[in-house]
Amino acid sequence: MSLNLKHFAIIGSIAFFLIACGGNKDEIVDASDDGELFSGLDSQKISAQNVFNTIPSRADILAIALEAKSEYNVEYLNNPNEVSEYALENSRALNLGVYGADLNVASIYNQTQESMLFFKCVSILAKAIGVADSFDENMGDRMTSNQSNRDSTLSIITQAFKSADNTLRKNDRPGVSSLLVAGAWIEGMYVACKTANDTKNEHIIQEIYKQNESLDNLIELLKSSKLHEDATYVISDLQSIKTTINSNTNRTYTVEALASLDAKISALRTKIISTK
Repeated sequence: MSLNLKHFAIIGSIAFFLIACGGNKDEIVDASDDGELFSGLDSQKISAQNVFNTIPSRADILAIALEAKSEYNVEYLNNPNEVSEYALENSRALNLGVYGADLNVASIYNQTQESMLFFKCVSILAKAIGVADSFDENMGDRMTSNQSNRDSTLSIITQAFKSADNTLRKNDRPGVSSLLVAGAWIEGMYVACKTANDTKNEHIIQEIYKQNESLDNLIELLKSSKLHEDATYVISDLQSIKTTINSNTNRTYTVEALASLDAKISALRTKIISTK
C-alpha cells in the first residue's frame, strides 16, 4: 500500500458521496421508504440522498483536482488488514462506509489490485451486517470485467451501496444505514483535509468548508435514526466539527486555518477505524 497516485487527488476523497445515492443535485429525492420508518419526521431531512445532494458536482470536483495536480498517498486509506477486527455492528457499519469510500478511491485511479482489496473488505463487513447480497461475487466479477472503464466501475459501486441502504431501511435498521453514510462522509473529509495539507491548495480548503450543509443533513439523519448509545459519539463529534466550520467567520482558506478542523476530523476518523 505504498503506491503514490498522481493527480486527481481530491476527486477520490469526495466522489463516493456524489455517486453513493445518485449524485445528481437535480434529482428528486424519493424518501417515501424513510418516511414509513420514521413516522412523524420530515423524510426530506432524514434521507441519505439529501446528504449527497449538497455535495459539489463531479465536474466541480474534477476541475479542482486538475488545478491541484497533487500526489496522493494511498496510505491515507484504511488498512485492509484490520477489517476482521471490527466486531460490533455499529463499528462494522461505519467502516463499511469508510472502506466503501476507499474502494471508490482505488477504482477512480484504476488501481485494480487495491480495488479488489477494498472490495474484499466491503464484502466481509456487508456480510457481517446482513447486506451480503449487495456485495456478492457477481459484483466482484462485474468490477473485474469493467476495470478499464472508470464510469462502469463507479456505477457498480453506486448500485451496491444503494441496494445496501434500501435493504437496511426496509428491514427497519435505519441506524445501521445512517452510520454507513457517516463513515463514508467522514472518510472523504479526512482524505480531503490530508490532500489540502499536501497541496496547500486554497480551493480545496474552500470546498471542505462548503460541506457545512451536507454536514447539517448528516447530523439530522443520524439524530433521526435513533442510534444505539455506543454510537452517539459520532453525532456529538460531528456537532463539534460543525462548530469549528462555523467559526471560520473570516472565510480564511489556508492550511493554518484548516488545522483545527483537520484535527477534529482526524480524531473522529481515528475513533471509527480503531480496533481497540
